[in-house]
Amino acid sequence: MPEGGIVQINAENTILGEETGMPLQEGRYIKITITDKGIGISEEHLQKVFDPYFTTKQKGSGLGLAVSYSIIKNHNGHISVESEGGVGTTFIIYLPASEKHITEEKPSEKRHIAGEGRILIMDDDEMVRNSIGETLITIGYETDFAQEGAEAIEKYKKAMKSSRPFDVVIMDLTIPGGMGGEETIKRLREEDPGVIAIVSSGYSGDPVMANFSAYGFRDVLSKPYTPEKLSDTLHKVLKGSGE
Repeated sequence: MPEGGIVQINAENTILGEETGMPLQEGRYIKITITDKGIGISEEHLQKVFDPYFTTKQKGSGLGLAVSYSIIKNHNGHISVESEGGVGTTFIIYLPASEKHITEEKPSEKRHIAGEGRILIMDDDEMVRNSIGETLITIGYETDFAQEGAEAIEKYKKAMKSSRPFDVVIMDLTIPGGMGGEETIKRLREEDPGVIAIVSSGYSGDPVMANFSAYGFRDVLSKPYTPEKLSDTLHKVLKGSGE
């Protein structure tokens, strides 16, 4: 939808009989309808949208709808598409309804390991900084923040010269337009070879995340992570078991 608009998603229970004309057995299904108000799909392209590697996008892989089709089919379901140029497109998905009774699991008791010390949080996302900071304060830590590497280095150096140095630095691996975690840890280790740093990122397959110790980090936090994971990781590196 180049000009914006609304995507409407609807889910309902339905029963299919023999007269549907779809390659599905009779029975109870969940029908999911996804409708946009975009430019639509041409009749020529409409017949190919589920074909592997077919795409009209310059950087598209042509696998998204093909994979969706395969997954739904392997779960004994069906997906179809309807479209009108200039009006929009609708995808209709049928999935077999489960006959199993759903038992509600009681949430396990959340456990935060209390700690103490000063933590420097380096992240360009203000919401992430605030969320982590609130969690750390709740379990006993003091916090300070930096938006990118240069600021983090300056704050770390200043704290080293004071009577209240930072005990741990949690740093985002990628900072758009600024110094990220990989370069920052190199600079910090020049200032303090014993710096305790934890690298954090949503890109779990990045080489730094996969082999964090080789880059000078003590541990890793893959985003998104829970408050429990955060407290456990800090407890581990501060106790020295992460070395």
